[in-house]
Amino acid sequence: MNAAEYLALEILRDGRPVRIRALKPSDRESMLAAVGRTGDASLYRRFFSPKHSFSEREIAYYMEVDFVSHVALAAELEENGQPVIAGGGRYIVSEPGCAEMAFAVDDPHQGLGIGKLLMRHLTLIARASHLDTLKAEVLADNTPMLAVFKASGLPLKLKRDGSVTHVHMDCRHSSETKGEDDGPSIQGAH
Repeated sequence: MNAAEYLALEILRDGRPVRIRALKPSDRESMLAAVGRTGDASLYRRFFSPKHSFSEREIAYYMEVDFVSHVALAAELEENGQPVIAGGGRYIVSEPGCAEMAFAVDDPHQGLGIGKLLMRHLTLIARASHLDTLKAEVLADNTPMLAVFKASGLPLKLKRDGSVTHVHMDCRHSSETKGEDDGPSIQGAH
């Protein structure tokens, strides 16, 4: 599987199609627009601190992805005839066989199943890359993100440390990572 060319077509909970695809350098403005549609509370849950802007260095870090040790996917849908990036997910290999995951979905598109879809497709790429473990740190009160991990179908361990929950998932598990309330895939090209 070539993660840099990843593309899968899915259906959101509201029936709209969405493309889960590899993040491209040309997505910079679309990603910044998605951040602009993301409220303070959502940004806090993602970055664990108030985040109102990004430095050029931070933008480069998030956009320059090698698709080996740093894999990033975008969730893109059509609105008013234009492609819109509604969210993204990534993993970064932190040690052999293990990667740290993170997700963000802009406020207008939360609750449509985008996080679960990103989780599913990142897990498929992680398996193809022979990763054993996916990890995440989630604020303990970030119930929607914890629900995404719990619905992934992966065996997981949760450990709370103050206001943060450490999530460890075994991505070698063979069951599908499709949540029961996800819509069907239209087609996939991996």
